[in-house]
Amino acid sequence: MIFDFRFWRYLANQQELIGNLSSSTMRDFKKRVWLVGILGLLLFITQELWGMNTQHITAVYAFDGNDPYTIARLASLVGIIIWAVLYMAFHFFGIAYLLNKITEIDLSKLAVLQLYVVGILLLEKALLFIIFILIGESTPVSLFSFGPLAAIIFDHPYLIFFFNQITIFTALIIALQVRFIRAFTEMNPRLILLILIGIHLVMAMITAAVGTLPLEEWFVRFVERGTFQ
Repeated sequence: MIFDFRFWRYLANQQELIGNLSSSTMRDFKKRVWLVGILGLLLFITQELWGMNTQHITAVYAFDGNDPYTIARLASLVGIIIWAVLYMAFHFFGIAYLLNKITEIDLSKLAVLQLYVVGILLLEKALLFIIFILIGESTPVSLFSFGPLAAIIFDHPYLIFFFNQITIFTALIIALQVRFIRAFTEMNPRLILLILIGIHLVMAMITAAVGTLPLEEWFVRFVERGTFQ
């Protein structure tokens, strides 16, 4: 039998999706992958154009004028496009491949799971972006994470960035992954949960480490060298 993959329909009915994947052939999945990818890319670009996380570029305009600022904005836009592609590709292809090696579940089934993971991550970013638009400013930490609480308790940037990666959406993703993986493997559910928590914690540590790098300062210096040398 053949069933048509519908992203929103199966988002709220995962059990039906699992049953269909077990007994039928899926159709129109690639179209939904492209749709999610394009919408995600548009979200990242819209955030960039709105000015989210582009505070470092203000210094270029203040000290060097309009032309270097324009170049900086274009470079930042290109950078965010590259980052968006890498971000979505990693969570879709990379994590699906890793889980395939760990659980030996078919990669095609895990790709479906990770498409929903990417969708949830983008939904989190979209909701946060809407909140920022409504209040007219952005913050370096997510309102859905432990980042704001960590900023009160800790002074070290790494710890703040680390807890900022742990959100209520992370818990939702882990719950979805556990339920999905359990349906296609005989692995111990507790072991599955521990593996998934470990993966998310490692990703949080890596992201936090990148977040502590002086990327803004490097970016401004790069633009200044490219403009005046």
